[in-house]
Amino acid sequence: MELTTTPNLEGRRITRYCGVVAGEAVLGANLFKDMFASIRDIVGGRSGTYEKELRRARQIALDELADQARELGANAVVGIDLDYEVLREKNGMLMVSASGTAVVVA
Repeated sequence: MELTTTPNLEGRRITRYCGVVAGEAVLGANLFKDMFASIRDIVGGRSGTYEKELRRARQIALDELADQARELGANAVVGIDLDYEVLREKNGMLMVSASGTAVVVA
């Protein structure tokens, strides 16, 4: 399955549009992760814990999107848009959503 944010794939021709597909992931961070991330925010630097969770959530959303595309008979998804949201800010819920157009390319 080829996934891209661009509207087409270089050197490939779209032969059929299968429809819009989407994938979502909502992950929660636990109290200890939040506490250590807060300390990191105070002293400066990057929060490796949250970066890891963001990558994991993004991969889950893209995997769901690809699964939906396969169910429609597609072999690629073009025009992918990724969105990130913080839900219930005090509880550390993170949502990543991915959407795009499932297509068949030759």
